[in-house]
Amino acid sequence: MQPQPSHRVSATQGADVKELTLRGMILGALITVVFTASNVYLGLKVGLTFASSIPAAVISMAVLKFAKDSNILENNIVQTQASAAGTLSSIIFVLPALLMLGYWTGFAFWQTTLLCMAGGILGVVFTIPLRYAMVVNSDLPYPEGVAAAEILRADDKTSHLAQTGDAAQTSTASTGAKDIALGGLLSGVVAFLTGGLRVLADSAGYWFKAGSAIFQIPMGFSLALLGAGYLVGIAGGIAILLGITIAWGVAVPWLSSSIPQPSDLEMTAFAMQLWKEKVRFIGAGTIGIAAIWTLLTLLKPMIEGLKLSMRSLTGGNTTNQARTEQDLSPKTMIGCAVAMVLLLALVFYQFVAAASLPAGLAWLLVAVCTLLTFVIGFFIAAACGYMAGLVGSSSSPISGIGIVSIVVISLVLLLVGNAYPDLLTTGDGKFVTALALFCGSAVLCVATISNDNLQDLKTGYLVQATPWRQQVALMIGVVVGAMVIAPVLQLLYQAYGFTGALPRPDMDAAQALGAPQATLMTTIAKGIFTHSLSWHYILIGAAIGVVLIVIDALLRKTSAGKYSLPVLAVGMGIYLPPAVNMPIFVGTLLAWWLKRRVTQRAAPAQRKLALKAAERRGTLFAAGLIVGESLVGVILAFVIAASVATGGSDAPLAMGLDHWDTIGQWLGMAAFVVAMIALARRVLAGHSR
Repeated sequence: MQPQPSHRVSATQGADVKELTLRGMILGALITVVFTASNVYLGLKVGLTFASSIPAAVISMAVLKFAKDSNILENNIVQTQASAAGTLSSIIFVLPALLMLGYWTGFAFWQTTLLCMAGGILGVVFTIPLRYAMVVNSDLPYPEGVAAAEILRADDKTSHLAQTGDAAQTSTASTGAKDIALGGLLSGVVAFLTGGLRVLADSAGYWFKAGSAIFQIPMGFSLALLGAGYLVGIAGGIAILLGITIAWGVAVPWLSSSIPQPSDLEMTAFAMQLWKEKVRFIGAGTIGIAAIWTLLTLLKPMIEGLKLSMRSLTGGNTTNQARTEQDLSPKTMIGCAVAMVLLLALVFYQFVAAASLPAGLAWLLVAVCTLLTFVIGFFIAAACGYMAGLVGSSSSPISGIGIVSIVVISLVLLLVGNAYPDLLTTGDGKFVTALALFCGSAVLCVATISNDNLQDLKTGYLVQATPWRQQVALMIGVVVGAMVIAPVLQLLYQAYGFTGALPRPDMDAAQALGAPQATLMTTIAKGIFTHSLSWHYILIGAAIGVVLIVIDALLRKTSAGKYSLPVLAVGMGIYLPPAVNMPIFVGTLLAWWLKRRVTQRAAPAQRKLALKAAERRGTLFAAGLIVGESLVGVILAFVIAASVATGGSDAPLAMGLDHWDTIGQWLGMAAFVVAMIALARRVLAGHSR
């Protein structure tokens, strides 16, 4: 059993302490709006989102310190609410697929909002019964939850750290907002020069042939991805580099040497076509097998979690509880679950009704999709919560779970279609594919919030918060985030478009947001229903995944857990564009080098403290890099949308310099190097000899 925290914060002693306050909820809502918009943009651009708990905690402390009666628990509630931004926005891994499919022409506000709201709240409810087993009575590390708790404690003047005069810890909160602001300003300026004025390139690559085999040495200059890589860790970075090598050092060269290059395609275009149409499916297979393996390894805790859920719902162990042990009551949980299931049924009915199917078939589909969302979400909730505790919310294979969910849902609907053939031909065959993707979006909402909820409850456990208040705060965050997602998605779609889905025929396809996971989900769902899925390459990827799983297990066993090879990260290295993967790898390498540098510079007695302080500064500066670039992307989307609406171009701020491509690439690389130096200097601040 995990020991109780070694200290109690004096502000938490009474049950009437200010915790779930109106000002905290308003601040949490504002942070949620900002981080949801940032995450939606980042996820559509490169297929990654960032955990918002730590930067939200720092911003909350910076704002609420002006209120004399604020305390650590109020700050904790704010970060709990805002953390929904980093998770619910993961719906963009699936939902844009409806536009890529050609079924939707825009994002319906109420359908999108209610779907996110119902799925997200179910995610909260499903993980509440797991809190005691997976948070209180567990040795899971919960890296992000523990980090957020330490940052909250550092600013609490009544905490043990403050009372013992730990200046390095207590100064962190006062400088944390500055780290986020500096990183955000730097990446925001670079993003404006790149995406607005377009005087900096966002990527470069060196292409060459060896015989008829085509090779590429890629590089991307996104500061948001540099920040994301800093947070991933060196094991993930090496795995991503291995994925890049498999894709661009083995698969593309082999295919380009064995398949004749069409005369009307240049070398670069031919290689990219091979990667998109064949190699990416190898990555999908690796991602899918990694997700399945993760679920299998979590089978035991999933079963234990289900038993605990049943015990809680029957009313066991709910009397005479201390404030810090009080979850939402079983009646409240059941009421919320029933209400959200009914809401899901309503949303599915609206979606199905638009297809004008026979009433019996329409209601059958509503029942099947509602049941699938509830059952798959219920089983995945325990797995996602466990994964978050093991590797952190940011590193959990949510996209892999999304792939598995889409496959299961599509196969079930295919069975229904075999019994009702009209289903497979409705809307030229697009309807059933769209329904599978829509249902998969609901499942992903359940999974992502489940992935986040226990992380937040770990933070609350460490700072002695009231669990039921945190659970209410997370539900509020879900509602606010759900209301933001549809407008931001619509804005970004109109401004940039998505790969394979441009709202206007004269748009620049090179500026479209890639939405890589949504592209994959579309291809998989369509392939299942049309029996045209490239199973050959998917099975090759799955075989690679099996080999890598064995290697990972051997590494962990022989090194006592010191070394690992995250298989999901290898799959992402194969699947994501190389210009996306390389800056992530560089970020992981930079973080590893800086950690070694801090260790070498610090005196042995101060080494642990120095590493913690450096890690905080680096984490917050990296979060600033992510937020700054993402927010500028959203702001530019407003500018572009306004320009297009008034008859202007979709690049109203572009300077349009002639013969600038090479110069832009060098300038982009220079800005990237400057950002690396700035991040390194910030991390190493105070550790020079």
